[in-house]
Amino acid sequence: MMDFRNSYEDAKRAEAYAKLDFPGTYYLAYRDLPEIIREHVRGRKAIDFGCGTGRSTRFLQRLGFDVVGVDISEDMLKKARELDPEGDYRLNEDGDLGQFTEYAYDLALSAFTFDNIPTMEKKVRNLISISRLLKREGKMVNVVSSPEIYTHEWASFSTKDFPENKKAKTGDKVKIIQTDTDDKRPVEDVVWADECYQATFRKARLESIATYRPLAREDEPYKWINETTIPPWVVYVLKKTEKCNHKSLRT
Repeated sequence: MMDFRNSYEDAKRAEAYAKLDFPGTYYLAYRDLPEIIREHVRGRKAIDFGCGTGRSTRFLQRLGFDVVGVDISEDMLKKARELDPEGDYRLNEDGDLGQFTEYAYDLALSAFTFDNIPTMEKKVRNLISISRLLKREGKMVNVVSSPEIYTHEWASFSTKDFPENKKAKTGDKVKIIQTDTDDKRPVEDVVWADECYQATFRKARLESIATYRPLAREDEPYKWINETTIPPWVVYVLKKTEKCNHKSLRT
């Protein structure tokens, strides 16, 4: 198995991320989510999988959701609770969401979490765990990094020091520096191509019903680099397959 350490399980990183809002390239990951969620999601109960310091959890709160944030990093959750004392933030073991009620959530949001899950086996296991929490008509919105984010320069990221990224294939480690935080240490992610995500979803008995690749607009208040022509993010909207729904109902 590939030697991989989750860069976000780190107190220094948590401290830096606690100050991060939605600047630059990150803005594009969230800009269209309210409209996407309105189009695909019915109901107001949500789980934020891989919530980190709670940025996306608070985002869902502002959209009117009753949301619980879950993460594997106690350092990240500590900062989330400091920023949002009234919020519901819970520690979970890798791939284990057994503490949550099955078939109870209208929306599962995962923002960038799957960039840090290294193998198809682990990705599938986490997706199945999330799927079990969704109601019959529930949806998962999965925001991931496009492979291109690791080979170009961006308003919020730099990869110029890592030319080896250009040779990376699905499942390989890649490095990127986040320029909008105080912590300039490289982050280690795992690159995953669209066709491999589609195969991963099928293995988890999830169907991709919509895919979005947000591009920046020239009139937006940021100094874009490649964001107007190359999408840095991919947003997948997923639903459980009928076979998966039937299994959930039987169990």
